Formats: sequence, structure tokens, C-alpha cells
Amino acid sequence: MAGPETANNAATAGGFVPLLTLGIPTNSVLALMLAALMLHGVTPGPLLLLKWPDVFWGVIASMYIGNVVLLVLNLPMIGLFVQILKVPYAILSPLIIMFVLLGAYALNNSATDVFVTILFGLAGYLMKRHDLEPAPLVLAFVLGPMLENNLSKALIMSRTGNPLFFFSRPISATLLTLAILVLAYPLGRWAWRWAADRRKAQAGA
Repeated sequence: MAGPETANNAATAGGFVPLLTLGIPTNSVLALMLAALMLHGVTPGPLLLLKWPDVFWGVIASMYIGNVVLLVLNLPMIGLFVQILKVPYAILSPLIIMFVLLGAYALNNSATDVFVTILFGLAGYLMKRHDLEPAPLVLAFVLGPMLENNLSKALIMSRTGNPLFFFSRPISATLLTLAILVLAYPLGRWAWRWAADRRKAQAGA
């Protein structure tokens, strides 16, 4: 238990590196944190340390404080946490739903937020039921408007409106090429396996 949990905490802290330095979230949780920061007028990126040093160092300090608090709480209360795991899920699930709906309503004191929470909860349940990962949807929901806005600005600045303009600069061309290779690798691997299986079937026939 200690090994996987340690790896989980390390991955969480490591995910903040691309978020704070480049403004790129690595998972759905950090995508929500990116959206929260932008709602407060903070734009993560290379200028974060210069424009909002209090936010940057606050995040760093919270990691140290959080680890100390976890250590202080986990050692004496490990027995209580084990007992909580014995509570049947039929009792825990209504409590979890109640607290989620209370939090959604308390945000703006609006029943509309509650209905939206229920709607997205049902959508998430159906996606899980049909083995559809919701994390890409959350990332697209947060990063989609940012991508569209920055793409429009870049095309206007290029004075040509041609998307190939991004390949004329060495840094953007390198990053885009790497992104294309990463996206094309699974497709190429699937095509290679499909061709190999077809050759084996033809050879067996």
C-alpha cells in the first residue's frame, strides 16, 4: 500500500511542473486547477513566477505543509481510517452524493448548479459504464476554448492565415512534430499489428 500511494503522491506533485511552467495540465484534476487559476486571473506559464510569485510559492509551500499534515494525521488516525473502509458502500454513496450536491448549491446558491452537477454525474456514470474515459473530455472542456482563442491570435499575427505558418518557426515546428509523432505512434502500431495478423492468417490459409 505504501509503495503505490507514494508513487501517486509523487506523480501529483510532478504534474505541477508542466502546469506551472508551461500552462499544460497533465490530467483532468490539474485541468480543473488550471481553470480555477484562470478564473482568478492567474495564467500559469513562464511568467507565473514574475507576475504572481505569491501564487507560485504558495503552491510550493502548500505541498510541504500538506505532507507534514498528512504525516501528523495518518500516524495516529490510521486505525480510524481502516474502520471507515469497513463502512458499506450503500451507506457511503448517499453521503457522498449529498455532500457533492450541497457543495454545488453552496457555490452560488443556485438550483441550476445542482441540476448541472446531476446531469454531468449521469454522463460520467454512463461513460464509465461503457468504458469511456472521462479525463479527455475534461481536458478538452478546459483547454478547448484556450486552444481556439490562441490559435486565432496566432493566425492573425502570422498575417497569412495559413496553419503551415506554425512549421516555419523552429520551436513550434519541433513541438508540433513531436506531438504528431506521439499521436501517430499508436495508430502506426495498430496498423502494423493488423498487417502482421493478416499475413499470419493468409499464411495459415
